[in-house]
Amino acid sequence: MTYLRRHMKLVLVAAACVTIGAAGSAIATAGAAGTSSTSTTSSAKAARGRALLARRAVHGDVVVATKSGFETVTFDRGFVQSLSGRQLTIREGTKKATYKTVTLTIPSNAKVRDDRQPSTLSALTTGQRVAVVQGPKRTLVVARTVATP
Repeated sequence: MTYLRRHMKLVLVAAACVTIGAAGSAIATAGAAGTSSTSTTSSAKAARGRALLARRAVHGDVVVATKSGFETVTFDRGFVQSLSGRQLTIREGTKKATYKTVTLTIPSNAKVRDDRQPSTLSALTTGQRVAVVQGPKRTLVVARTVATP
């Protein structure tokens, strides 16, 4: 398993934990007065909430402890708006709502996957869903074609 893949999971978990932390604390406090079945239900709800949050996250910066110190891992998710050389412009958000538009410089050694197949940055097309994870040593770009109804 590559360094970036291990950290991608960590990024998603960390983003979910940070956002759910306050809500989880409130659930735990409320569950303390209830029965044991309530706390089990609260745990299941919290797990579903973390999974839902990980699917809906569009941007995040996570500081990760490594053997050599602390490193920052950034992820951006959204839709390909344009591509010019190594400049990838992403519209972060959902199909109907835009959080912000960012232009990322993708290094030449980045791993690119398109519809689960190895690919190149130049093969990406406007409108594709894309996730870019940038670590200190590697960048991963994962794209998939959005099915039209």
